[in-house]
Amino acid sequence: MITIISGSNRVDNRTIPFAKYVYDQLVQEGHEAQLLNLESLEGEIISSSMYSKTGQPNAIKEIQDQFFIPANKFWFFIPEYNGSYPGVLKVLIDIMSTRDLEETFKDKKASLTGIALGRAGNLRGMDHLAEVLNHVGIHVHPNKKPISSIYQMVDDSNVLIDDKIKNELSKQMGELLSSN
Repeated sequence: MITIISGSNRVDNRTIPFAKYVYDQLVQEGHEAQLLNLESLEGEIISSSMYSKTGQPNAIKEIQDQFFIPANKFWFFIPEYNGSYPGVLKVLIDIMSTRDLEETFKDKKASLTGIALGRAGNLRGMDHLAEVLNHVGIHVHPNKKPISSIYQMVDDSNVLIDDKIKNELSKQMGELLSSN
């Protein structure tokens, strides 16, 4: 199973159209996939008990049990925040490593797609995230895809409309699917 993670918790963020496009493509092609939109992280996720192996809030356990443990591959869509990736994504990885670290991350595969308004497509943020993912045991695919100038690629309904980027994402999808 592939878990796609849209790495922003901002409401109506511009990362979700890219993640949703890939999710829809995978499902249409018959692949088992699920989409974790970090907009849904609220309330008891951030608490003093989030790092407790036995006392984590149920919402954290449910995310780990549904989106992380059963996945053998991940695809992270990460917007550029202050020259890196969002802190909420780092916190999520940190709390997912508290309980069942190996079952959650070890020897799984990941693709990274950077999302940015500017020219670099969050290259630096993808490198930062790759280092963290390698540390927890995930093998990051070398073809990290930076996507720049995103406002030109999404319509007013927050839907991906750029055919060139759709083709690039399809190529990246094929590479992730063929990785063992």
